Amino acid sequence: MSDDDKRDDRWTTGPELTPEQARQAREGAPADAAPAGAASSGDEDAETLRERQRLAQLAMMDRWIDGVLVEQRRSRRWKLFFRFFFALLILASLTTTFYGIFMASGPSAPAERHLGVVEVKGVIDSESPASAQRVIEGLERAWKADQAEAVVLHLNSPGGSPVQSQRIFDAVMRLREQGDKKIIAVVEDIGASGAYYVAAAADEIVAAPASLVGSIGVIHAGFGFEEAIERLGVERRVFTAGENKAFLDPFSDISRSQRQFWQEVLATTHQQFIDDVRNGRGDRLGDDERLFSGLIWTGEQARELGLVDELGSLDTLARRFDGARLQDYTPRLDPLERISRQFGRVAAELMGLPQAAAPVRYQLP
Repeated sequence: MSDDDKRDDRWTTGPELTPEQARQAREGAPADAAPAGAASSGDEDAETLRERQRLAQLAMMDRWIDGVLVEQRRSRRWKLFFRFFFALLILASLTTTFYGIFMASGPSAPAERHLGVVEVKGVIDSESPASAQRVIEGLERAWKADQAEAVVLHLNSPGGSPVQSQRIFDAVMRLREQGDKKIIAVVEDIGASGAYYVAAAADEIVAAPASLVGSIGVIHAGFGFEEAIERLGVERRVFTAGENKAFLDPFSDISRSQRQFWQEVLATTHQQFIDDVRNGRGDRLGDDERLFSGLIWTGEQARELGLVDELGSLDTLARRFDGARLQDYTPRLDPLERISRQFGRVAAELMGLPQAAAPVRYQLP
């Protein structure tokens, strides 16, 4: 190639171009404008990038500050909640304390004539509202009330502990022997087993025609799991001093002699029940051999058998006493104590701890 050709060749003459300028030249862009535009675009891109970074940092800082403020507000709300909760708890404790001090003793006796009512509701047990201590305390109050024409045991119970039932029976018989006023047992829905034991001590028993009365018997119910744990491969480890100490353990077998002994215990307890019912009811009892078999009767059937004296209710009894008002002498329960007892019982059941209730019961199964 000659020197003239080289002079006219645009690829070998003129200033040296960068690859980007060369690309723009090939695409038809003016080469002389490329360096200035590129520099301006680069400066603008760098400034935009810095601005974006600064705005992103500010946005991140705002989000962090907002998060801190939200967390502080949430923390303050929880603090206020717990302060209010503890204040409410203290107030409730003080309220129940004052209630127990000033109100648990029960209302004062009214000045006008009335019937003194003592409630026996639910299972008769030392840890239940129908405990012997509570019922006897109510009986004493109603008995000492000058304007109380009669003491009424209002029963709605399937029975319960033999010891608690015997304590109430003895207390009623003691008051009854004083002869100052009548003690009348009124059966609501059910007055069975230990509840009838209590009613038998009264001067008179009133029940509705459809009430359930009787069940003069003793029960002990349990399970035998000895074969179940063998199949599961579980070893039962019970350590005792005395060969019969664990004979009621549901995971151990029971021998014939142990079974006979336990039946004697139940028979002895049953005979105590029978003797006290005979002592309380006297000649009013019929001679039906099924009376003490554990059967339960309707109020109508019970009257024919001599277990009940009259068909009626608490309302008909009040009308018999010329419309005398009913005054409840049952000691009020301390709400906090009742809740704590229920909580303790549930906790013991969940943890499998033994309960204090006697295994022998005057109670419907």
